[in-house]
Parts: sequence; C-alpha cells; structure tokens
Amino acid sequence: MSDHFHKHDQDTVLIKERSEQEIAGLTKRVEKLEKFLIQKGIVSKDLLESVANIYENDLGPLNGAKVIARAWCDPSYKKRLLDDATKAIKEMGFGGLQGEHMVVLENTPIIHNVVVCSLCSCYPWPVLGLPPGWYKDPAYRSRIVIHPRDVLKEFGLNLCDSVEVRVWDSSAEVRYLVLPERPLKTEKFCEEDLVKLVTREAMIGVAKAKDPFFSET
Repeated sequence: MSDHFHKHDQDTVLIKERSEQEIAGLTKRVEKLEKFLIQKGIVSKDLLESVANIYENDLGPLNGAKVIARAWCDPSYKKRLLDDATKAIKEMGFGGLQGEHMVVLENTPIIHNVVVCSLCSCYPWPVLGLPPGWYKDPAYRSRIVIHPRDVLKEFGLNLCDSVEVRVWDSSAEVRYLVLPERPLKTEKFCEEDLVKLVTREAMIGVAKAKDPFFSET
C-alpha cells in the first residue's frame, strides 16, 4: 500500500518556475566566479569539490542527525518536533533559507515515509545540507511516486507488505524531514552516540537508521 501526499497546485508551479529562473542565474554567476578563482590559482577545483562534498555529506546532514537523536532521547522534544517542526528545529539552532516551513514525518513499524520533490528538487538545506544527485534525478522524482517499493528496494530497503508506504511531495510551501525508527537495543546509547546512527538517506526515507550491532564485513 502506498500513498502520495501534498500535490503541487498551480500557484506552487509558478513559484517554483520563478525560483528555478533565479537559481539558474545565480548558478551561472557562481560558475563564473569558480572559473575565475581557479584560473587565478586562488583555489583548486579539487578543493572546491572537497568543500562541497563535506557540506553535502557531513556538515548538513549532521544538523538533521542531531535533531533526530534529540527526538529519540527526549519525548517532550519529539512531541514539539512533530507538532511544530520549524520551531523545534530552531531550538537546536538550525533554520533559515529552504527550512522556513518544516514538517517532520515519523516512521513506525507499520508506516514508512519517504520524501521527494516531483516538480523540481525542494530540499531542507538547514538540516540535510545539499541535495544528493539522485534526489534531483528525474528518474527518482517520478518513479518513487509511482513505484515506491521498487525504488526503495534499489536503495537496499525491503519493507514487509504490511507496512504502508507514504510518499510526501515537498513544495515551495513545505519541506519534509523523516524521523526514522530508533534502532533496537540502543536504550543505553547517549545522544552523541545516536547521532552517528542517523544518515541523510534515513532522513529522506530511502533507508533506515544504522544498526550499531550490524557489520557488513
């Protein structure tokens, strides 16, 4: 069973088209600046790629991981997070552009949430950093809506037929963050240890949080 939530309306489309034009113009300016800095020897391409990689995979998602770990440890914070995600996330010091209107979706043993932006690539930058390439890929954006279980399997996530899959469509008005299920047997883990179990993929919903007792080797 799967559902697709939060359809884009015409106003949203117009907003996104305008936003895409603005982003395209900004992207061209950034590319020109990058080319200039590299040509002048001020920075190297490898350095720029390294910095972008750190922000995409480490610094950005770390913010979200801290939010999730706090919710796992603190029931009162979890309630605030589910009631008003934007406000609760700001309590942790995270917010701003692309995170003005946040909604947190809780995964449970019978409900699994996954996030997409079928229109473009809306993404909660303050808590997840830069969006990964696959999130922006047209194939993911279209297929996760129509065949969510198949796509999740491609990410290595196999869900029981009894689990309801809910696909949430981000928009100009709202960004979604998934609250993964807390791994079993982590009751004695401190918040800092729990942060290490939360991945970007788990907060998008294409994976579960890491199992600290599982080793791939």
